[in-house]
Amino acid sequence: MNRREALMLGGAAAVAAAARIGAPAMAQTAPSGPFKQPPLPFKEDALAPAIGAETVGLHYGKHHKAYFDALNKLAAGTPYESMTLAEVVVKSAEAKDAAVFNQAGQAWNHNLYWEQFVPGGPKAPQGRLADAIGEAFGDQAGLVKATTEAAGKVFGSGWVWLVADAGKLTLVGTSNADSPFAHGGQPLFGIDVWEHAYYLDYQNRRADHVKAVMESLVNWSVVSDRLGA
Repeated sequence: MNRREALMLGGAAAVAAAARIGAPAMAQTAPSGPFKQPPLPFKEDALAPAIGAETVGLHYGKHHKAYFDALNKLAAGTPYESMTLAEVVVKSAEAKDAAVFNQAGQAWNHNLYWEQFVPGGPKAPQGRLADAIGEAFGDQAGLVKATTEAAGKVFGSGWVWLVADAGKLTLVGTSNADSPFAHGGQPLFGIDVWEHAYYLDYQNRRADHVKAVMESLVNWSVVSDRLGA
């Protein structure tokens, strides 16, 4: 997400959060509709073996794309059409416009999701992020354990988010397309626990998927940038 999107968001809390979220590679999209799915910032096999190429291909090429396609149909001819994706998420949440929110929320969630896995980042949190994780969870291993446990508490489809609030970190589970961002929060990473994110690789072993992702795929530099560290 770019700074222009952040400044256009409604609500002071959402503006503050949006200013820190996202990384450059996936921010190079049109500022308003028709909404365009950002390019996948790595090859489909880049996340294997934790997430296989077939899963990435289906998840990005079918599911993520479908959210953008559906959003464009729903937004056409409405005020949403002239908004940024971030605005649509916040405004449709405020309006309790579930049809639009479900598509916009999932489009936005997945933008953040793919960017946090760009290969090449440090294997462990550093600096301010490491300090905040240590304060909240003891250490990186404690965060992995807590995230895995939080994922198990999400009933059905949804997400687990690491959220910053005044520099303090917490884990939040949400259902379906919902996210802390939609309500003014500042997510640093989001782990997708819809079955399409892991079933080809792990069947019903959600915890194994989350643990593998946390231990091997998260680009901690991206997460640190979202914190503003």
